[in-house]
Amino acid sequence: MTILILGKSGQMGRALASLLGDKAYSAGRDEADFTSPASFTPLIERVNPTAIINAVAYTTVDKAEGEEALAYQVNAEAPAALARLAKVRGIPLVHYSTDYVFDGSGLRPFQESDISTPLNAYGRSKRAGEEAIEALGGAYLIFRTSWVFDGTGKNFLTTMLQLGAERTEVSVVADQVGAPSYAPHLAAATMEALICATHLDAFPSGIYHMCNAGETSWHGFATAIFEEARKSGLHLNIKTCRPIPSSEYPTPAIRPLNSRLNCGKLADVLDVTLPDWREGVRAAVGQK
Repeated sequence: MTILILGKSGQMGRALASLLGDKAYSAGRDEADFTSPASFTPLIERVNPTAIINAVAYTTVDKAEGEEALAYQVNAEAPAALARLAKVRGIPLVHYSTDYVFDGSGLRPFQESDISTPLNAYGRSKRAGEEAIEALGGAYLIFRTSWVFDGTGKNFLTTMLQLGAERTEVSVVADQVGAPSYAPHLAAATMEALICATHLDAFPSGIYHMCNAGETSWHGFATAIFEEARKSGLHLNIKTCRPIPSSEYPTPAIRPLNSRLNCGKLADVLDVTLPDWREGVRAAVGQK
């Protein structure tokens, strides 16, 4: 069994490669150029995988407002090409999507069946990728997740630890609510779900919400990071973590206020649940 992981340098690519070891082949941009999907065919023929996991995405949310065509190329056109190749070979494709496909209205967690009305170019490109994969009708699992972090990459947690060491005060948005999701937890859940799916009588292709349990705001996330860092003995200068509304932190791309995702379908169909997000924070801070 060899699983082809695309995106070896990203948070999910690293987590999957670490989990799978010699059961996976991890490819980077030099072997799989998402602006040139023709590069996929020779790679897949050479590796001859039993499944493909796409951990590549254009995720620079604000920059996507001015580079929407590139975002679509990476987040929609390339995944469609992968889905087409996977279907021809009769193998499943795993693809990651985002809470940003929703507009963030209301307070309840979004279900997979809820209407997708993205607020920004990034969300539109990710929804287009979902639709393209669905339309091809092969064996696929699309996992929508949220606020992904680990202890080593460039993400909210590592940024907060850096700012907390450099500054005495930070201001963090407090009216956007979702679930921080720890990349190694997502990687483990991905493999549990894929194994379950392949052992069912019929492969349960579809979209599933996958994120750590619980919910918080970005401010709550930052507060938890600082608390855990202090417990771990990390050096911090931070004295005040000030909550602010989104209106005080304007960005080119509008963010959804409600990023809650209902993960019940993942548990019901694929028997997968994830730990509370705070466990991920403890693990990530412990890597520092």
